[in-house]
Amino acid sequence: MRAAPVGAYFADEPYESIVDQARLSAEITHAHPEGIAGAVAVAIAAAWAARRNTGSPVPAELFSTVLQHTPNGDTRTGIERAAKVPLDTWQHHAAEQLGNGARITAADTVPFCLWAVARHLDDFTEALWTTVHVGGDIDTNCAIVGGIVSLAVGREGLPSAWLPFREPLSWNSGRD
Repeated sequence: MRAAPVGAYFADEPYESIVDQARLSAEITHAHPEGIAGAVAVAIAAAWAARRNTGSPVPAELFSTVLQHTPNGDTRTGIERAAKVPLDTWQHHAAEQLGNGARITAADTVPFCLWAVARHLDDFTEALWTTVHVGGDIDTNCAIVGGIVSLAVGREGLPSAWLPFREPLSWNSGRD
């Protein structure tokens, strides 16, 4: 759930560097290889979202980029399955196939999150509502989905009514 900011911060770096940084950030809290694979997948997806040109979403490109860098294992296998679930599938059916984080593993969380991102890449609000509605590990799932989709839509794509409820930023980089 903390990997999207890693991808955002290193978005201008080569993907291999993002993989290294995601691995380093995950090793502290996720000694299991699947947790590290999940962090890599989310960081790569976040960097991809930050880099992409606006326009029509390209879910196949998202999945292809993530799969190029995600290590073999259950998380990667789940992402491969997610890439094949049609985006017009009812979110509950997608979660039945991919998981919703109820088992609190990367393999049960990341595939559905990436599917929700692909489905709503240009709509932050719908991406989060889709994620909330399937239950499971809602805070983790929303952190992953929200972190990635916010990079795709930019500040202007965030619901203005929600912004006053975020935590205040303690630094000023010229961007809110």
